[in-house]
Amino acid sequence: MRTVAIIQARMQSTRLPGKVLADVAGAPLLMRVVERAQRASLLDAVVVATSEAEADDCIARFCQEHSLQCFRGSEGDVLDRYHEAALHFNAEVIVRLTADCPLLDPLVIDRVVQTFSEGSVDYVSNTLECTYPDGLDTEVFSRDCLARARRLAQMKSEREHVTAYIVKHPESFALGGVRNAVNLSHMRWTVDEPEDLEFVRAIYLARGPDSFGMAEVLALLHAQPSLSKINAGFARNQGYQESLSQDLRAASAVSP
Repeated sequence: MRTVAIIQARMQSTRLPGKVLADVAGAPLLMRVVERAQRASLLDAVVVATSEAEADDCIARFCQEHSLQCFRGSEGDVLDRYHEAALHFNAEVIVRLTADCPLLDPLVIDRVVQTFSEGSVDYVSNTLECTYPDGLDTEVFSRDCLARARRLAQMKSEREHVTAYIVKHPESFALGGVRNAVNLSHMRWTVDEPEDLEFVRAIYLARGPDSFGMAEVLALLHAQPSLSKINAGFARNQGYQESLSQDLRAASAVSP
């Protein structure tokens, strides 16, 4: 089965606009994410899915200039964008990654993909129970699972956050999870705030741009614990929580 990693990317981040093309050790953050995904051994292709908005023209140009496969779809309906990208690239198994995770570990990606391939499931991730650092998130699901979610999801948060409907309906989808041996969910390796970008740049400065994974980052943080303080104090999944709040406000506005 053709397994394709789809990396969602946009310029209009609420908290850190333009972050996906911000410099990280001499290359845009997006390229660092692509490079890490390409090192995973169980993927047939790695593609970028951005929006048709004018603000994202620069992402499309960047992909063209660097011979990266790119799909452009709905800006707000990211679920539809993923579905159309999956069809466009003939993906039978979709690996969802995001462009704000430049410390992704290819071994973790492979582990989640392998778990999906070995089970009779619709969806597998390492986020159903968070035990990995925030920023190593990997979700894997079938094209049929994605199509069903696209057809059934109604709430704004379910359209903006691709797998929200799937995870909220375990009665309709067979879900599987991957856990780390040690709970590291308190660690923040994603990029949503200026401090996150500073943290990631510090990691790359210390390690160099060559291949390194979760184990090497953990060793560095053990040797230099002050690095973890750079972006301490931010909550996990703030974007999704904000979307849920918007849904609640919208529902309250129409209630009698």
